[in-house]
Amino acid sequence: MSDQTLPGDVQYVIIGGGIVGCSVAYHLTKLGHTDVVLLEQGQLSCGTTWHAAGLVGQLRSQPAMTELIRYSTELYAGLEAETGLGTGWKQCGSITVARTEDRMTMLKRTAAAARAQGVEVDVISPAEAQEKWPVMQVDDVKGALWMPGDGKANPTDLTQSLAKGSRNRGAKVIEGIEVTDILTENGAVTGVVTDQGTIKADVVINCAGQWARKLGLMCGVDVPLHSAEHLYIVTEKMEGVSPDLPVMRDPDGFIYFKEETGGLVMGGFEPEAKPWGMNGIPDKFFFQLLPDDWNQFEILMDNALIRVPQLADAGVREFYNGPESFTPDNNYILGEAPNLRNFFVGAGFNSMGIASAGGAGRALAEWIVEGAPTSDLWAVDIRRFAGFNNNPTWLHDRIKETLGLHYAMPWPNRELDTARPFRRSPLYDRLAAKHAVFGSKMGWERANFFAEDAASARIDYSFGRQNWHDAVAAEHKAVREGVALFDQTSFAKLMVQGADACAQLNRICAANVDVAPGHTVYTGLLNSRGGYESDLTVLRLERDKFLLITGSAQAVHDADWITRNLEGGAHVVLTDVTSAWSVLALMGPKSRDVLGALSNADLGNAAFPFSTHRQIDLGYATVLANRMTYVGELGWELIVPTEFTVGVYDDLMRAGAAHGIRDAGYYALEGLRLEKGFRAWSRELTPDITPMQAGLSFAVDMDKPGGFIGRDALVAAKADPRHLCTKIVQLVLEDGATQLWGGEAVLMDGNEIGEVRSAAYGHSLGASAALCLLHAGQPLTRAVLEAAQFKVDLAGEKLPAIVHLRSPYDPAGARPKADA
Repeated sequence: MSDQTLPGDVQYVIIGGGIVGCSVAYHLTKLGHTDVVLLEQGQLSCGTTWHAAGLVGQLRSQPAMTELIRYSTELYAGLEAETGLGTGWKQCGSITVARTEDRMTMLKRTAAAARAQGVEVDVISPAEAQEKWPVMQVDDVKGALWMPGDGKANPTDLTQSLAKGSRNRGAKVIEGIEVTDILTENGAVTGVVTDQGTIKADVVINCAGQWARKLGLMCGVDVPLHSAEHLYIVTEKMEGVSPDLPVMRDPDGFIYFKEETGGLVMGGFEPEAKPWGMNGIPDKFFFQLLPDDWNQFEILMDNALIRVPQLADAGVREFYNGPESFTPDNNYILGEAPNLRNFFVGAGFNSMGIASAGGAGRALAEWIVEGAPTSDLWAVDIRRFAGFNNNPTWLHDRIKETLGLHYAMPWPNRELDTARPFRRSPLYDRLAAKHAVFGSKMGWERANFFAEDAASARIDYSFGRQNWHDAVAAEHKAVREGVALFDQTSFAKLMVQGADACAQLNRICAANVDVAPGHTVYTGLLNSRGGYESDLTVLRLERDKFLLITGSAQAVHDADWITRNLEGGAHVVLTDVTSAWSVLALMGPKSRDVLGALSNADLGNAAFPFSTHRQIDLGYATVLANRMTYVGELGWELIVPTEFTVGVYDDLMRAGAAHGIRDAGYYALEGLRLEKGFRAWSRELTPDITPMQAGLSFAVDMDKPGGFIGRDALVAAKADPRHLCTKIVQLVLEDGATQLWGGEAVLMDGNEIGEVRSAAYGHSLGASAALCLLHAGQPLTRAVLEAAQFKVDLAGEKLPAIVHLRSPYDPAGARPKADA
């Protein structure tokens, strides 16, 4: 049913009538916002939704994403009773089988993570798997995972049911109408132009699926996604296949199965994907498929015949080759565009739209109504991408890989290989010549570690210690005992200037940044709930000029957060100056000796104390030296104009030779910071975690004049003992031989209580160190934590761990403040 009456002025316009657009409409109306119009250029579900396989698996690598899908399953289970329209939802459970020991290890790790997130799961034997899924052979199966809460649904029916639910509460759904332009004024959206007239709107929501990128370009918003072919077959009826048959995944074979009308749906994600639509997606591509491609499907079919030999005799009823949109990192795109107010995006669902749509629709509706995310959505936040991620050539090459990674082994620290190298530091060639092995973050090539020779300059992935362990140990030792240099040019740098810069930043930052010029302040940016939107360092260069140094991935996000929280009429300007400056971190007890050999500056504590910065001469160059550390040692972050970077690096290496200077990479940095218990944004610090829960109350000034965003929430939290039922704590394994990676479950007194958020081997401690997020039924006070017994579940093995309420390395924090 379609209401063809075109309104002239509405509160919300949703573009796209697939399952995601209909979910957003449903949840907006459920929140009491009924002035909603959904526009669909064809018919509901006619783009990608109609040919989706309809699998609903609960567990995701991020707990916040798992929670959204768990909500989806609850919504789908009750939707028919609300709307009277069937959804095809069936909680049939799912089985994932392992062909290799490595995959079995991964499934055991997955089971521990699932239990920590409250998802029902069992590790089962091959025989038990075959009993639940009798049409497969299991001679090559090592074991399996059984998740009874998973299920399947009919995508078209679900979409129609969501649409009816929104109509019942007052929303209009108009089909057969094409949006031809997006109207904007003064940096905000004002409506849409259609082939049937113009609609003024307060908010526009882009849920246009494969067309979402094109719609974004109409108004200067980057929506980095690219279509690729997704293939599956539907067989004739097969013996042993019943409606209750669980969903089955065989990731080592890149394939999945589900029951449909007595036969099997079999599809997958081939390792080498096939992008589609390089010249744009046709406007009228409704209820259409692409030509059969049995050559592309061959690798999936060959593996399916291994798992289900009976397929060789089964007739193929239908071959589906339906294009879907994929993003550069396999997570969907959600949220308000950073450069256009009131324009929201929900797109790029990476063949997981049916499972994700219920929770994602609710999360986006809440974001729209509340003006900010109501939970930790960083994994899918549109602000994790920048404009360069929308380059079509780059997208084409990257999508070929990310689609293929759906069922690839999720190795710890897995790096993407395609569309690289991309963004490069001025030192890239020099570091590469020293056998640097690079990783990528926000497009930046960053040295992970330095190999001994060209032959070992690679990452051999495994769940145990990887091939770079000893190389990183040497870098770690240099930082702790001598001196090392980190190229941290990828840090994002934001310049904030103007007569009101101090007052505005002080209201946005939790710490007091109204300090004398030359001082540096570590601070969090908090939301109204008191949770972290970011953490960064603020350098007050002059009375009305501040340099903010933040994480590599956070430039777009942090610039958006700050600018949207500036008061109207304030005299302040923010500029992203990331590309203008390199950052070279000179760290270690001998760093002062190296720096002193090149500079006339007084580097002693009296003249240059910790947490201050000064402009100093360094060889021929003049640089900004910031006395801070993320590794727990004496050191300086040298902020160097890009054109001087190579010369400064060469000088430091030459002066440091007498002190045994080494290059060091991000793997060493991770181990060093985790020994110290230093928290990291998006790992320990999230929009759902407050400074008290993170153990960072010292970086908050509750008494500064004028207060700050989030202060009221912190005041309320301090008065509520239950607030500390959630806490970040540091654990160190008792066993020195075991490698933790993050994502493992944590047990307190035998009960699963949380998960490892970050982990690395602490070479100074001789064991893996971890920062963990715990959720308990009681406040996690010092007494409770000290009396408890902790274990970490590593693929089913419970490993004893020691809790540290102060850093086990240099607990007094004396080393970074050492004097000359």
